[in-house]
Amino acid sequence: MKMKKKLFLVGMATVFSIGLGACNNAETTANKASEKPKVSETKQEKKTITYLNEKYTIPSNVNKIATASLESMEDAAILGVKPVGAITIGGKLPEYIAEELQGAESIGEKMQPNYETLLKLKPDVILGTSKFQPDVAEKLNKVAPMFPVSHISTNWEANLRLMAELTGKEEKAEKIITQYKEDAAELKEQIGTDLKDKKVVVARMRGGNIYLYQQDVYFNPVMYNDLGLTVPEEIKAVKAQEMISLEKFAEINPDYIFLQFEESENAQKPKALEDLESNSIWKSIEAVKNDKVFINAVDPLAQGGTTWSKTTFLKAAKEHLTK
Repeated sequence: MKMKKKLFLVGMATVFSIGLGACNNAETTANKASEKPKVSETKQEKKTITYLNEKYTIPSNVNKIATASLESMEDAAILGVKPVGAITIGGKLPEYIAEELQGAESIGEKMQPNYETLLKLKPDVILGTSKFQPDVAEKLNKVAPMFPVSHISTNWEANLRLMAELTGKEEKAEKIITQYKEDAAELKEQIGTDLKDKKVVVARMRGGNIYLYQQDVYFNPVMYNDLGLTVPEEIKAVKAQEMISLEKFAEINPDYIFLQFEESENAQKPKALEDLESNSIWKSIEAVKNDKVFINAVDPLAQGGTTWSKTTFLKAAKEHLTK
């Protein structure tokens, strides 16, 4: 009898053990099954967006943006976007947009991003510039997907819409674009044919020298496209940012000059502007003689080809060209 009872207990223990094993196996299978959706969810956390006909794969939720160019910083400023990191000049955010970008950590100086800082910030995307050298772009792309934001002024709408798409501010961007176009059309009509035969030129001093830009770069599209001013033949001939001697500039003999002078860009020749203004050749220019030279009508660090720059320059043009 005792032997039967003992065999019965052993049998029951075996059944119980098998039952536990079955349960564990079932639980393991269930766990594995429940893990499968997580894999597909991870795949769904990416999305593709198109910018200037190029496709970029980025996280579906962009929470942290690093602005590694002044172009993207200006777009962030006008849209009210707070980047986690931004480039600095002399260790500080550019004064003209510092308030809007307050709180952004320095990720290095202009054209020299700090990769270690970017790695610590862990941005979801980096908005750089098309002016980056290939090796810089390659390093940035190892940190996070990097957009080479165009420095060509005629791409200003695409640039702003990119920032808007990344941050959910599409409606605000469209309002800003529409407002700019309406204001430009109004000023164009106001100017009419008054400046048809006048030469209006934007120049920039860098390293103590005068530079001109081609007609689709910097502030030129505002004047020649949006306001319909006549493009001087000398500007049509410019193929890139081009240094010009004072003598050659005097030959152009502009009627209106918007001259940009930033101290940090002329550090080796801090008195270059003073020297220019006291030069007899400069004084012979029509715009100078008629007091039609506007120095830093907008902040000299403004990039020219962004919505912020265009909007700000348009106000300056209205102030100075309608007097």
